[in-house]
Amino acid sequence: MARAEPSGIEIRHEESGDRGAFFVQADAGRLAELTYSRLSPGVAVLEHTEVSDALRGSGVGRMLVEAAVDWARRTTTRLEPRCSYAKSLFDRYPALRDVLE
Repeated sequence: MARAEPSGIEIRHEESGDRGAFFVQADAGRLAELTYSRLSPGVAVLEHTEVSDALRGSGVGRMLVEAAVDWARRTTTRLEPRCSYAKSLFDRYPALRDVLE
């Protein structure tokens, strides 16, 4: 599944077993990624966000977290942010908090 952002950056999502990621892919590999694992079918832990130097400062980290929030809303999944970056966005933007565990 992919989500096109207004900036032209495409956020993709993959899930296999109890692990998954939201990411930006290029020919050379992943340029940005937010990884998660599932504690249960209805709860996912946001573990780590990484953005390459090529995309740093573009807002792609926030786009990854917002894609995870949109997915959580659609699938009624609760999120537990252990990643410090994701946690800081939830602290800063109350509108994202409705999906928190």
